[in-house]
Parts: sequence; structure tokens; C-alpha cells
Amino acid sequence: MTQQHPITPPPELVQAWSDEALTASGMFEVKIKFATCAAQWGADQELEACCEWMAEETPISYINALRVARRPKLPSLKEQALVALHAVAVGANDMREQCQDFETIRRALEQLP
Repeated sequence: MTQQHPITPPPELVQAWSDEALTASGMFEVKIKFATCAAQWGADQELEACCEWMAEETPISYINALRVARRPKLPSLKEQALVALHAVAVGANDMREQCQDFETIRRALEQLP
């Protein structure tokens, strides 16, 4: 039996995930990165299959709204840093969260030319 599941990722994509996962610091983090990539890819395949199925009877604006709702854009590092700066400025966080905020701000500053 060599039947392959319809949403099996292509070998090139698996290799790219593997390469990305190798940048992780520990084996558990490698597994998390790899599993996250695979889950996201599978979910994207399912969303696109649903959108294709809906396309026969549904206005394109509804399909686009579904894509936006199910795949919201993550905030940029700049946006995350601004939120973190506000939290630090108003003292909204405990020490652990404040350390995370400082780390976010540091990463954003490092990206500046």
C-alpha cells in the first residue's frame, strides 16, 4: 500500500522545514518548529480547498473575508515593540513580562539600519 494522503507536503517543503528546525537550540524546540510548520501547511491546504469548493456558489468577497478571518496578519516586530514600550511606560506588567517586553524592543532596535 503506497497510497499517499492528499495533503502530504512535497519533499522540498519538508526539507525546508527541516532546515529551519535545525536552527533551534534543543531537540524539543526542533520538534515544535517542525510540527508548527506542518500543522500550518495542512491548515492552509484545507482552507484553500474549502475556498475552492465555496467558489462555485459564493461571492468572492465572502471567500476573501474567510481567508482574512482564518489567517489574520501577525503584528510586525515594530508593532509588537510599540505595544511593549507602552506596557513598560505605564507599568502594566510584572517583572517576567517586562523582561519579555525589553527583549521585543531590543530585537526591533537591532533591525534598524
